Amino acid sequence: MPPILNLQSVTKQFGAQPLFRDISMTVDDGDRIGLIGPNGAGKSTLLAILAGQVEPDSGEVAVRKRARAAYVPQDSRFGAGLSIRQVLERALANAHVSETEREGRLRELSGRAGFADLNAEAAALSGGWRKRLAITEALVSEPEVLLLDEPTNHLDLAGIEWLEELLTSSSFAAVTVSHDRYFLESTSSQIIELNRVFADGLLRVKGNFSRFLEEKQAYLESQSRQQESLRNQVRTEIEWLRRGPKARTTKSKARIDTANAMIGQLAAMDSRTTVNTAGIDFEASQRKTKRLVEFNDVACDVPSSMDSPVPDRRLFTGLNFVLTAGMKVGLVGPNGSGKTTLLRLLRGEIEPVEGSIRRAEALRLVYFSQMRELDDSLTLRRALAPEGDGIIYQGRTVHVASWAARFLFTGEQLNQPVRNLSGGERARVLIAKLMLEPADVLLLDEPTNDLDIPTLEILEENLLDFPGALVLVTHDRYLLNRVASTVLGLDGQGNTGRFADYGQWEDWLEEQDKAGPERGKGARRADGSSTAQQTGAAAAPESGGKKKLSYLEAREFAAIEALVEKSDARLAAARDRVDEPSIASNAAALQEALLELDAAQHQNDALYARWAELTEKSN
Repeated sequence: MPPILNLQSVTKQFGAQPLFRDISMTVDDGDRIGLIGPNGAGKSTLLAILAGQVEPDSGEVAVRKRARAAYVPQDSRFGAGLSIRQVLERALANAHVSETEREGRLRELSGRAGFADLNAEAAALSGGWRKRLAITEALVSEPEVLLLDEPTNHLDLAGIEWLEELLTSSSFAAVTVSHDRYFLESTSSQIIELNRVFADGLLRVKGNFSRFLEEKQAYLESQSRQQESLRNQVRTEIEWLRRGPKARTTKSKARIDTANAMIGQLAAMDSRTTVNTAGIDFEASQRKTKRLVEFNDVACDVPSSMDSPVPDRRLFTGLNFVLTAGMKVGLVGPNGSGKTTLLRLLRGEIEPVEGSIRRAEALRLVYFSQMRELDDSLTLRRALAPEGDGIIYQGRTVHVASWAARFLFTGEQLNQPVRNLSGGERARVLIAKLMLEPADVLLLDEPTNDLDIPTLEILEENLLDFPGALVLVTHDRYLLNRVASTVLGLDGQGNTGRFADYGQWEDWLEEQDKAGPERGKGARRADGSSTAQQTGAAAAPESGGKKKLSYLEAREFAAIEALVEKSDARLAAARDRVDEPSIASNAAALQEALLELDAAQHQNDALYARWAELTEKSN
C-alpha cells in the first residue's frame, strides 16, 4: 500500500531564514516515529504540515485516499462550560458514529483514559488531564495515524505511562514530537531528527532512541571525515589558484570552476555543521549553613471555593523533611497531588494548615515556574536586560548581545517581541534570568518542557555541578534518575514517602495500590485523586495516632545502619585525605579532596537525619 502520508521536497520559512528546506519523509502503516531536533528547527511546523494545518511554501504533501490523520497540538484548550462528556459527544458526532453506538464508545474511551467524572468541566482540568482528553478526543475518529506535539509536557508520570501503553498497544501509526528520552526509547520504532547539520535536513534511523544515538554518532564521524578530506582538496586547489594558470585553456577553466564549486561546498558544509550549545551555569551563594529548610509534621489542604459544599481536600499530612545544602531532591506525584503547592510552601507564599516550616536566615531561593511567565510585550533585549544593554554576571558586566548569544539567540532576535519565541526559547530566556541570581536553593518546576535534547544534557550537567540545594519537579524520568539523589513522593491521598530513586517510588505506589485494590492507576480521577478510600498501610495516620513504618520503610530501616557505617568510613577517609601533606601542598589535589569531603559530609548528614526519622517512626 502507498504511505499514509508522503512529504516530498517540502520547504517552510518564517521571515528571511527557512525553518527547513527540501524535506522528504513518509509515514507508513504501523510506524512509530519519534520526531526530535533542536529548538527552532521546525518540528511543530513539520507536524502541522503533516496534519494539513499549515501549508508548505513549496513541495508536495500527499495523503493516502480515505486515510484519517488525527492531530493533537501542544496546547490543549476546551471551550468554557463544556463537560468531558460534551467534548467526547461532539467528537463522536463529527466522526459520524451512529447514535446507538455513541454511549458505548464514549464509556470505553473515557474508561481507558481514566476519566471517572464525565460531567467535570473540561476547561477546569489540570494540564495533564486536558492532554489526556485531547488525545482521547483524537482517538474517536479511529485514525490511521496519530500526530502528537510534545504530549508529555503536561502529563504526570502516571499519565506518561498511560500514553506509552496506548501507543505500544494500538495498531495506528504515530508521529510524536518529544524530548523525553525514556518515552522515545519505549514508544518509538524509528527516530527522525530534523536538523540542518544533516545533508538531507534530517536523519532517519529505524530502531529505538539508543539505536538512533549510535547511528547518529557514526553519521557525524563519517561526515567529519568527509569534511576534512574536502578541506584538504580545497587547500590544494586554492594553492593552485594562487599560482595562477598561465594559459586559460578549457582544461584550466574547468579546474577553476571545480575549485570554486568545492570551496562553496565546503563553506556550506562548515555552516551546516557548526553547532552551538546554550551556556547554562547556575550561580550558587557561598552559604555554609547545612540545614536550609525543615518541615515538621506539615499538612496542606486545597481550599474549596467559598460557595462550594465540598470540603477542603488534604494534599499531604505529617510531612517531616530536612533540606540540606547539596541535596538534590526529585519531587514526584500525580497531577493534583501538591507538588507545586509544596514549592509554594518552600518559598513562603502560603502557610501549612498544620505543622511548621523553619527556614535558614536570609535564605535565597530561586524559582523556575512551569507557567513560563514572561511579559509578551517586551522585546528579547528588555527581557534579558531590563535596565540597559548590559547585565551583571558573577561580578562582571556582560553586553546583552553576548548574553543572548550564550543562549543561542541571534542579534536580529534582540529587537523582536518575546511573544514570537518558541516554548524552548522562552524557557532559555527564563534560565538566563535565573542564572543572574545567586541561590542557596533552586526550585525548578517542570524546567524541561520544550527544551531540546542538547540543552537538556547541558542543564543536567549544571544541575549535577550546582553546589547548593535543588528541588526538582519533572516528568522527565531520565533527568530525575540522573540528577536526584533523593525522591520525595506524594500519592495524592495525603501520604508522602522518601525514596532513593524513581524505581523505589514506583514500588511504593504499587504497595499503596495493593493496600486498596480500587486505587489502581486507571482509577485515578481527573483531579488527581482516587476512587477509593485509603486502607491498611496506605492510610494516613489518624490524628494523634502513632505513625508506623510502611513495608518499604521497614526494608529501608533494616538496611540503613549498614549504609551509615559505609558513609562513616567514606567520611573518615575523605578527612584523612585532606590531612595528607602531599595533598595539602597541591592546590588542585586539595580542591578535589575538599569537594569529596563536602560530598561525603552531605551524604552522611542526610543518612543520619533519615535514620533518626525512621527510628522515631518505628518507636
